[in-house]
Amino acid sequence: MFSSASQAPQGRMTITAHLRELRNRLSKAIGAVLVTTVVAGLFYKQLIDFVIDPLPGCDPATGRAAGPERCGIISTNGLLSPFTLALKVSLTAGLIGASPVWLYQLWAFLAPGLHRSEKKYTLAFLAAGIPLFLVGAAVAYAVLPTTAQVLISFTPDRATNILPIDDFLDLATRAVVVFGLAFELPLVLIMLNLAGVVSARRMAGWWRYMVIGVTVFAAVATPSSDPLTMLALAVPVIALYLLACTVARVNDRRRDRRTPPDDLGPDEPSPLPRLHEYSH
Repeated sequence: MFSSASQAPQGRMTITAHLRELRNRLSKAIGAVLVTTVVAGLFYKQLIDFVIDPLPGCDPATGRAAGPERCGIISTNGLLSPFTLALKVSLTAGLIGASPVWLYQLWAFLAPGLHRSEKKYTLAFLAAGIPLFLVGAAVAYAVLPTTAQVLISFTPDRATNILPIDDFLDLATRAVVVFGLAFELPLVLIMLNLAGVVSARRMAGWWRYMVIGVTVFAAVATPSSDPLTMLALAVPVIALYLLACTVARVNDRRRDRRTPPDDLGPDEPSPLPRLHEYSH
């Protein structure tokens, strides 16, 4: 809590108090990221092995893959590359591991400007948003072997593909971020419905545009051009969109039971006045 000296006469926080609060929240969030990054750095070799496991590497002895699929020689480039790779992997793991802390700090900074009911919903969104992001990241990691194999298949037959770990790590990070954020879409729709911005009827009316939009987004955002990776992103997001429509419909019915009969819903037109009302 801030002292009365940091409050405006109306009881609102001054600009200085807002900046001090932001500094405190950022310090806690950065501290949590640093701690998890240091812990992840103790296991950076295991993390690197986990990240490059989907890569179809060639057998060092024969230079060929164990099966009929194409492969590449996994490599690092430069003297400082292994150290840079260790830092990058540790920092990425630290950001993911500390996500509950910095997401909570973000909510705590925004919470004073929210109503009491909105604060309750925000905590629920925070509790659901983290698992959704992690599920999206898990799906991205699950399709990485197929993505890597499709991309390597474009290598000419008489050429050997050198696979820098840094490039694959960038590819894997982009896939994890894209899948994780895409899985947050239904949560945003439910948030808009609970805030009264969008009704379930309107959300359901968007289904054609949502299916086309999600499919196009999956085709553009996925790093490979194979349909399996695109469907791995599009199908779960569409299913979550339908689930969001169902949750919104339940919420609208609950809201209608609490709304007096004379009140209009967000999609209902106001009735025209009768002729005798103009005479008054």
